[in-house]
Amino acid sequence: MEESKKLTGRDFITIGIFSAIYFVLNLAAMITGIVPVLWLLLPGVAGIVTGIPFMLMEAKVRKPGAVLIMGAITALLYYVTGQFTVLLLITFAVACVLSEVYRAITKYDSNFVHMTISFILFCYGMLGSPLAIWVYRDSFLAQIQQNGMTAEYVKTLSGLISTPMLIVLCISPIIGGLIGALIAKGLFRKHFKKAGVV
Repeated sequence: MEESKKLTGRDFITIGIFSAIYFVLNLAAMITGIVPVLWLLLPGVAGIVTGIPFMLMEAKVRKPGAVLIMGAITALLYYVTGQFTVLLLITFAVACVLSEVYRAITKYDSNFVHMTISFILFCYGMLGSPLAIWVYRDSFLAQIQQNGMTAEYVKTLSGLISTPMLIVLCISPIIGGLIGALIAKGLFRKHFKKAGVV
């Protein structure tokens, strides 16, 4: 008998738990932003530390809407804590939709490669945070200095703004997401094996 693809109460609880863990770890990744270059690579850094909750959520809830709900919960938490910007909202929404669509195309397969690609697409959601430097540059640099960043930090950050760095930023979710997925696979090999992931 084919398993129902409708989300159950247990699924919502599972998504909620892993979303909360994802948010906390993602917030920790943002703290590394005290180092200018790491902030510019935030999507990749976040991918490395958040692979475990996202991949486990994917393995446990192989049904439509799971990624969108996880994204919505994370977005809400960021909004409540004052971390969300319009640009981040846009990139986050697009990334969530792409990740969800990919899962649908692959029929929510628990294959590790498919799950990793879905996670990498999700990682692109955080692109909007450092991307603001290129989009708003002068006003953004002035704003973060007003918010307490030192002149030295702003100067270092400004010096890193370049086309090559933008390319590295856009590649970082792929590298970070892959590393995060491999970490999750290594730590939870037994769990993934039971779920048919490896």
